[in-house]
Amino acid sequence: MGQTNISIRIDEDIKKDAEILFAKLGLTMSAATNVFYRQAVRTQGIPFPLTAVDIEPQVQARKAFGEAFRAAQEQSVINGTDKITLDEINAIIADCRRETRALE
Repeated sequence: MGQTNISIRIDEDIKKDAEILFAKLGLTMSAATNVFYRQAVRTQGIPFPLTAVDIEPQVQARKAFGEAFRAAQEQSVINGTDKITLDEINAIIADCRRETRALE
């Protein structure tokens, strides 16, 4: 039996999470996709239950996180901290800790 290629669009974060999970299971993305298709054909349906109730909290949480992250990015531009490095952030935290300890 010959093989063919397919192209799919998927959320970047989901793809990264899936790659990590499948690697733990010893699977490539291609192998995992093949498992899904084979099981769908075998069961003549989606090989897991689909319910909006189970998905909705995850969708809402991802949406809220995205909105909060975008707001934080916008605020960092307003504050002029959008170009700050991790080393600079760590130095600021260390300074704050020293000041807090001095007040104790």
